[in-house]
Amino acid sequence: MSVVGFDFGNESCIVAVARQRGIDVVLNDESKRETPAIVCFGEKQRFIGTAGAASSMMNPKNSISQIKRLIGRQYSDPELQRDIKSLPFNVTEGPDGYPLIHARYLGEMRTFTPTQVLGMVFSNLKSIAEQNLKAAVVDCCIGIPVYFTELQRRAVLDAATIAGLHPLRLIHETTATALAYGIYKTDLPENDQLNVAFVDIGHASMQVCIAGFKKGQLKILAHSFDRSLGGRDFDEVLFHHFSAKFKEEYKIDVSQNARACLRLRAACEKLKKVLSANPEAPLNIECLMDEKDVRGFIKREEFEQISAPILQRVKAPLEKALADAGLAVGDVHMVEVVGSASRIPSILKILTEFFGKEPRRTMNASECVGRGCALQCAILSPTFKVREFQVNESFPFPISLSWKGSVPDAENGEAEQEQLVFPKGNPIPSVKAVTFHKTSTFSVDVQYSDVSDLQAPAKISTYMIGPFPTLRSEKPKLKVKVRLNLHGIVSVESATLLEEEEVEVPVSKEPAKEDAKMETDEKPNDTSAPGANETDVNMQDAKGTAEAAGVENGVPQSGEKPVQMETDTKVEAPKKKVKKTNVPVAELVYGAMVSGDLQKAVEKEFEMALQDRVMEETKDKKNAVEAYVYDMRNKLCDKYHDFVTASDKEELMAKLQETEDWLYEDGEDETKGVYIAKLEELKKQGDPIEERYKEYSERGTIIDQLAYCINSYREAAMSNDTKFDHIELAEKQKVLNECVEAEAWLREKKQQQDQLPKYATPVLLSADVRKKAEALDRFCRPIMMKPKPAKPATPEAPATPPHPGSEAEPQGANSPKASPNRNGDPSENVPAGSGEAPPASTEPMETDKPETMSAA
Repeated sequence: MSVVGFDFGNESCIVAVARQRGIDVVLNDESKRETPAIVCFGEKQRFIGTAGAASSMMNPKNSISQIKRLIGRQYSDPELQRDIKSLPFNVTEGPDGYPLIHARYLGEMRTFTPTQVLGMVFSNLKSIAEQNLKAAVVDCCIGIPVYFTELQRRAVLDAATIAGLHPLRLIHETTATALAYGIYKTDLPENDQLNVAFVDIGHASMQVCIAGFKKGQLKILAHSFDRSLGGRDFDEVLFHHFSAKFKEEYKIDVSQNARACLRLRAACEKLKKVLSANPEAPLNIECLMDEKDVRGFIKREEFEQISAPILQRVKAPLEKALADAGLAVGDVHMVEVVGSASRIPSILKILTEFFGKEPRRTMNASECVGRGCALQCAILSPTFKVREFQVNESFPFPISLSWKGSVPDAENGEAEQEQLVFPKGNPIPSVKAVTFHKTSTFSVDVQYSDVSDLQAPAKISTYMIGPFPTLRSEKPKLKVKVRLNLHGIVSVESATLLEEEEVEVPVSKEPAKEDAKMETDEKPNDTSAPGANETDVNMQDAKGTAEAAGVENGVPQSGEKPVQMETDTKVEAPKKKVKKTNVPVAELVYGAMVSGDLQKAVEKEFEMALQDRVMEETKDKKNAVEAYVYDMRNKLCDKYHDFVTASDKEELMAKLQETEDWLYEDGEDETKGVYIAKLEELKKQGDPIEERYKEYSERGTIIDQLAYCINSYREAAMSNDTKFDHIELAEKQKVLNECVEAEAWLREKKQQQDQLPKYATPVLLSADVRKKAEALDRFCRPIMMKPKPAKPATPEAPATPPHPGSEAEPQGANSPKASPNRNGDPSENVPAGSGEAPPASTEPMETDKPETMSAA
């Protein structure tokens, strides 16, 4: 199981992975820790990440960036309209009222949704993680801004699905930062809460989070944000300042040229970074527009003056976070600053004045969110054992349900009702049950109770509950379960119809108390409030599973379980039985991708990824042809010079020149198969030359190895060493004969090879010499490595002590059976040496061996 965290920013992304030693930030193809969030569409393929950033200057209108600002937002959104004005690519309104991105791809104009483009970015991040882990990546944790709406959260999940990812959780970026901060702290208090303010000022937005830490846990006390206060806003201020200046001094209008806008924005971003460390900075751009070089200069004081409207907005989120948390400035013990734009000195000055203390920088400003995401993934994953640390997250928006009466009720004048289900700051995840008294199909709307902080429609989704089965009870109850899941997405999970049926029980009770309870349950605001923490949610989940298991096809459950389910309404002896029936729930989420469109997007992404892979392989094959041409040409004039005839060399050189010309003319844009065929055609002429050179280079070493093998076995067979005494002379003679035969073969082949020129086909091949050495080793090794036989004298040892050695020595040294060995007869030597008297056979063997060697 992969344990990966993705921090996708407006400008760049971070990929962090969990390992046994901790959290690592993964390097991309260019060995950089940050990967640009850019997708550049070309004529034949896409360029994503670092490749997209490299292509964006040359192809600005087809380079899609700042996807984070586009997903899940309506085209009419005022903030989106402001963002579109600064984007170099074309964005229009789609038929559903959401933006569509236009880009030229594969020679024609295509339209893409922001979710599709974000899926491409995730695909690139996934491949980076897979290359680093050398394993497939599916499960992950993704960081999102706290201000993301329900639709934006669903869009991120859809984009992850397009990329083949399965997010275990969408975690707020500030919460991930707090987790990365607190989990390594060993000095957190056990009782008194440590309050830390995290201020994250990124490329496009500002987020503030106040978290309370205790030993082994963190609790999010408050969230606040400004969606349009980030580093790019300061870049934009500098951009407008210098574009107006250049229009006056150089008579050029940068806004009319997309490439010039990109270059000036990039220069302004660098200028901003220089001003963070220096009191003044120059700006120089060569040939910005109309072949004019431009120069500029600005001081930090002037920069702060033109940025004053932005800087004045910094305090508002800080004040709101403190108010929501119910804390005074003095109650905040520490202030941590992160984010790429947090390095601006004027922002640090404002934070210092507001909190009355110097902001700290104990965390990596760019990587802390990615690390926190990877930690959260590790906590949710069974792969790693992580230190016990509880994250108590809170939801930043209030959510309510609204509904109308059914048709008969509407005739009686029942008005639309609304009930707050998840108040602001509600724990994540959470489950709540709402009880309705309905008898026919009705709809429930999930909506934001307060949209003052959101520039989004109040209504999130609509759930149609029904049709109902045939009712047997006069007062049925419908229990609707509403879930706020780990991703911060609200949904109506299930609807269960509860009907009480009378059964014949001798015990009789008065129903007055029950009627009072039912009236209490009838109120819409009688919502069970589990979900304050994970434990409550699990309890609800268990209850929901138990309910679902017993109500299939409307089959009534046994008498005990309804008593457990309805403990709040009935605790007396069971005189009634509760029948539970699942009621269908149909979901409609406004603006979300339907499953069919999502599947099409997945297939489309697969096709584009395949096209990218084919083009990359084609480039590799073309580069292989080009490399072979240059390499072979150099070697023909250098180390291959003696291994090719003059005519063959001239012919091959002409062929190489022809191929080089073809590569830069007709072969500039060919298919993968054409390049493979061209390379094989060249190798037909070049490979024989290369083989002759290779044979010449390796031949000496291989011959030496065979000669060493021959000499080693010959010396072993002729050795007087006692460790070879148990080997029969006939066997040793076979080894010597095999060595003589191999030596003769080598001598003959070497003489033939020495008579040939270097450019001729060799007759002594390294492969043949290797085979000869292997054959010799296979034949000789079993003979010379044969183990010694076990000594038979061991069982006779008890019998010999009463009659010590006087008779044994004459039998071994002077017996008639030993005399044939002195005559050098190897056939009689074997039984004499190995059978009768092994200890006495040593001396005859030693005298025999020199005679046998001389004969050989």
